[in-house]
Amino acid sequence: MENFFKERLKEIAEIAQIMVNQAAQFGKMVDIIEYVRKFEGRIFFCGVGGGAGNGTHAAGDLFKSCNLKTICLTDNIPALTAFTNDDGWESVFAEQLKIWKPNDNDALFVLSVGGGDVKKNISTNIVRAVDYAKECGMPVIGIVGRSAGHTAMQGNAVIIVSTVNPHFLTTHTEGWQAYILHILTEALRKRSAKWESV
Repeated sequence: MENFFKERLKEIAEIAQIMVNQAAQFGKMVDIIEYVRKFEGRIFFCGVGGGAGNGTHAAGDLFKSCNLKTICLTDNIPALTAFTNDDGWESVFAEQLKIWKPNDNDALFVLSVGGGDVKKNISTNIVRAVDYAKECGMPVIGIVGRSAGHTAMQGNAVIIVSTVNPHFLTTHTEGWQAYILHILTEALRKRSAKWESV
């Protein structure tokens, strides 16, 4: 078990070295979110599994610490399950977005390992959300684990967590999502955050 733990930590360190090359994408992401905040738009978080959990966490952090209007599309369980029951899981995010009537002052933030793939029929709900966001003029930002996925291919600012061990792709991608989202919050939050002045 010790060796197992050490190997994962070595992989994390290796990913960190490679992730330095993603700094420009991080900068674009910050610029987009600053624009959304300036024009009082909304950040819609979209993801399933660990991505949904990370979206909930980030929505809370950015709402409180950065004065951003945030909505995680998996947080309203009654709505989520009703849309799934009536319209299918594939359209669960896009149908919610339609009700919110998003525009180019808003942004879609995707948290996914693969980022969606139509041909492979993987995470088509994310694919439809991305496509609908683009139709509305919304920028798409994200943190994903695959450069060939729909989010990475169609997004405006997407950080791709490098795959150093395909057997732990989900582990590393979702872990790095959480870490990058915390860094993002620090980059955006107001200096007058309550806890900092204590």
